This record gives sequence, C-alpha cells and structure tokens, in this order.
Amino acid sequence: MSVTVLVPDETGVRALSRVEGVRPVRYEPGQPLPAEAAEAEVIVPRFLQTTDPGEVFAQLPALKYVQLLSAGAERFVGAVPEGVLLSTCRGAHGGSTAEWAIGALLSIYRDFPAFERARQEGRWDFHATDTLQDKKVLVVGAGDLGEQFRRRLEPFDATATMVGRTARPGVHGVDELPELLGGFDAVLVVVPLTERTTGLVDAAFLARMRDGAVLVNAARGPVVDTDALLAELRSGRLRAALDVTEPEPLPEGHPLWTAPGLFITPHVAGSCTGHTERAYAVVAAEVARYARGERPVNAVTGDY
Repeated sequence: MSVTVLVPDETGVRALSRVEGVRPVRYEPGQPLPAEAAEAEVIVPRFLQTTDPGEVFAQLPALKYVQLLSAGAERFVGAVPEGVLLSTCRGAHGGSTAEWAIGALLSIYRDFPAFERARQEGRWDFHATDTLQDKKVLVVGAGDLGEQFRRRLEPFDATATMVGRTARPGVHGVDELPELLGGFDAVLVVVPLTERTTGLVDAAFLARMRDGAVLVNAARGPVVDTDALLAELRSGRLRAALDVTEPEPLPEGHPLWTAPGLFITPHVAGSCTGHTERAYAVVAAEVARYARGERPVNAVTGDY
C-alpha cells in the first residue's frame, strides 16, 4: 500500500511520482484540501508559506510526517502535532545561500555599490578597494550552510573558522564566542532561529567584534538585535550585509534603509534558478526513507 503525500505544486508531484511506495496528491495552499487528505500521512508545506500550519494539520487525521521545503523550521517547531515527525530540507539551499554570502562580502570589500552609484551618476570614481584575500571569517553555524560557505571561501585565499552549538574536532563551541569574536575580519551568522539564537547577536556580541569588521546575517532577522546593529553602523565602527531583517519585510522609512556601511537584500539568498528542483531532490530522498520505514535524516529533534 502506498503512502499518500500532499504536495503544493506540480514540481513536487513529478519528483515524488518517481519514489517507490509513494502516491503524491496535489493540493492548493489556501484552498480546501482534496478528499485524499483524509488518508494523507505526509504533507509538504509550500516554501515560505504564510498560512497558519496548525490550521492545515488539524484537517489531516492520518498525519504522521511534515516534510519542509526550507532549511529553517522555526514556523513549524511547536505547531506540529505531538508524535508527528518534522523534517527540514537541509542540504538544498546551503550552496546558493553560501554563494550569496561570498557575493555580499565581495560587494563590501571591493566597493561595488559605490562604483554602481558612480556609474549611475556618470562619474569615473577610480579608487583602490579592500579585498577578500587573506580575510579571516568566523562562521557561526557549522551545519550544511556553514560548510558550503567554507568550501567557497577558501579558493579566495581566505580562511573560515567554524563555531557550532558544541565543540568537536575542527569546530569551536558557541560558548567560546566571547573570546573568538575579536580575532576576525568578518562574522557570518547561519544558525537556525530558536529560543537560544534569538538575539544572539546583541550589543555585547557586536562590541567584541574588531573595529572595521563585517557582520553577515544569512540566518533569520531576529538572530540580530537591530537597534544594537544600527548603533554600530552609525558609529562607523562596523559594516554589515543582511539578507534577513527584523522586522521583515523591512517597512518604508525604517532606519536600516539609510544606515551607513550596510549591504542589504530582501531575503533572496536561497531564491535562485533551480532552488525548487534542489529542494524536491532532498524531499524525495527523505520521503523515500519514510516510505521504507526509516527515519528521515533531517528530522528535527527537541533541541533544534
């Protein structure tokens, strides 16, 4: 007997149709669920969906497993019914987000925004810039995204030092951050949003960073204290690159729009060509494990 899986788009239907023992059924987010919802054991919520997941789960009496299309699970932790598995899409978006982080650092060090402003104004603004070469980057978050970033950084003759939740060979523990922060040219934050990481980058964290350092947030907006970051940017002591903000979307007139030394993009690090196909490749592998009676490798544990 096959496992019924609700998926939000035709790409998902095609990807899961190739998985043995799985019957994918299309549903339309925001619309009444199809009749097959009564027997569906698995649902794949739409990427970055805005509907309340609890309302959907309540309509699925046979639900046993929620498979996300995103690496972040903060909207679903605590919303999934007790006893129902929750698995992320870790491994799908790390490469593209790491690519964004490299691009953001290059834009800051090579002064690309200033050159673009000069082009728009018709000015030949010749000046020397900084370089990514020889920079030391502290990577806070030693999961897939952090490793993908390190692999892309090293060919630029720069180095990455990894920080994880706990220390292990080649990775520092998060408790070592106070002593580490002052020794790096840039700090990349790629942690999941949890109670522990909300406000992790606060005034004390930023104060420990060396003068002229760059903060890069490719995690979630609430990981960084916006007011504390604004104070450092306005003083000119630090620079930053943000793909995520708090609040988000960033409203018109917010002081981050005009803060000096800031490179900002609208949460697009993982939104690029092929991201849906990469996500469903991970989803298909995870659902295949479930259909075989195995535990998904990206299953979220209690200490997510």
